[in-house]
Amino acid sequence: MSEIKKIHDLLASKQISCRELTEKYLGEIEKSNSELNAYVNVTADAALAQADKVDAKIASGGEIGLLEGVPMTLKDNMSTKGIETTCCSKILTGYKPIYNATVWDKLEGEGAVLLGKTNMDEFAMGSSCETSYFGGATNPFNTNHCAGGSSGGGASAVGANLAAYALGSDTGGSIRQPASFCGIVGLKPTYGAVSRYGLIAYASSLDQIGPITKTVEDASIVFDAISDYDPKDSTSQGRQGAPTYDTVNNDIKGMKIGVAREYLDGVRDDVKEALLGALKVYESLGAEVIYFDMPAIKFALPVYYIIACAEASSNLGRYDGIRYGFKAEHYNGTHDMMCRTRSEGFGEEVKRRILLGTYVLSAGYYDAYYKKAQNLRGTIVKAFDEAFTKCDFVLAPTVPMTAFEMGHAVSDPVETYLTDICTVPVNIAGLPAVSVPCGFNAKGMPIGMQLIGNKFSEAVILNAANAYEKAVPENFKETKWGVKL
Repeated sequence: MSEIKKIHDLLASKQISCRELTEKYLGEIEKSNSELNAYVNVTADAALAQADKVDAKIASGGEIGLLEGVPMTLKDNMSTKGIETTCCSKILTGYKPIYNATVWDKLEGEGAVLLGKTNMDEFAMGSSCETSYFGGATNPFNTNHCAGGSSGGGASAVGANLAAYALGSDTGGSIRQPASFCGIVGLKPTYGAVSRYGLIAYASSLDQIGPITKTVEDASIVFDAISDYDPKDSTSQGRQGAPTYDTVNNDIKGMKIGVAREYLDGVRDDVKEALLGALKVYESLGAEVIYFDMPAIKFALPVYYIIACAEASSNLGRYDGIRYGFKAEHYNGTHDMMCRTRSEGFGEEVKRRILLGTYVLSAGYYDAYYKKAQNLRGTIVKAFDEAFTKCDFVLAPTVPMTAFEMGHAVSDPVETYLTDICTVPVNIAGLPAVSVPCGFNAKGMPIGMQLIGNKFSEAVILNAANAYEKAVPENFKETKWGVKL
């Protein structure tokens, strides 16, 4: 059952007060966060104040909305007025925004209870959460393994029942990959469906905010709440059509599922086996599986890293030690101060990507790298357009492997980059995709698959994902941690 609906029913029927519920979550965070490192900032006072407002409304006979009083969390790259927002980087230490991100304005308006800000790879650059200035979040299925990245803290918190849901951001798989590693659901919406206003940018043409939840139904509820048009974001279009929650329980008989053979290349055997098992489940539900070739997606990883690093180089130019955040103590003149501030304030992975991005944008290399990557981006978009003339959605692995052990990403960064190979095509083309658990490996670590839809077809992929969840509920396992309702 939906975790959000379960909490709503408990609150509405007065089986538990919102303060009692919030105190339960805060108590579990205090008990478990030292081992999971999911939260980097716990906002207990604000959470309890909001809980009291919800209780007062219920006591006066008022009806509460589905998200009202539900304890949740935000990734630490979403602006929260008066609450420190660091992107888990030394360079933003002490930064407190003077405005809210639109997504938090919407959820706060719905009466959501913010438990705190969750851990992430520094400036969302990483696939393990270990580039965080505060150290990486661990996996609730096995704390010797990483939670994934870059939204690892949110995935760890939801997987460990330390929040009912989280908001993450996805630039090249940063919602879906940690959701896969932590055995939960992660939705990357269509580019423009959810406002990016107040999201601290990594790569502006790729970034998108989305929900991390326990169930597909929960992802649908949260997506519907945050996917309105926002005039403050020039790329915003909002959700197209009716709320996805209206159609999330529809029949999928007769749907066509596409499988691009290239998505199965280099995928570990246990992941491929789980994926093929999921296809059999869909066939038993009356769907048709269609295999086809899609050679253009082999270019996706280099295209992604060229474009993302180029945009990061531009976006992160604003962190200079002059206006806000960390500033070097010792320097000689303004130029030296900026150099020292950036050298000391950014971590190694962020500096690596800034340097790469600056290189591909420089004179003499722009045409050879950046322009060529943008042209190939158009080729990948066309390849997906053609794929959707054959099928309703594409099914693929989320990650070609399960969660790796803590420290592996630092010792072997090249392999870590390869974990993005299945997720980055979606961001390049601006498409929606949802990751759902589809099995476990021999060590009990979760395996995820993603359903990729055409633009603004969140309703299609969420409905198909929900049908799978209902057919194979054993793949959606609880962990030992956190609040049990």
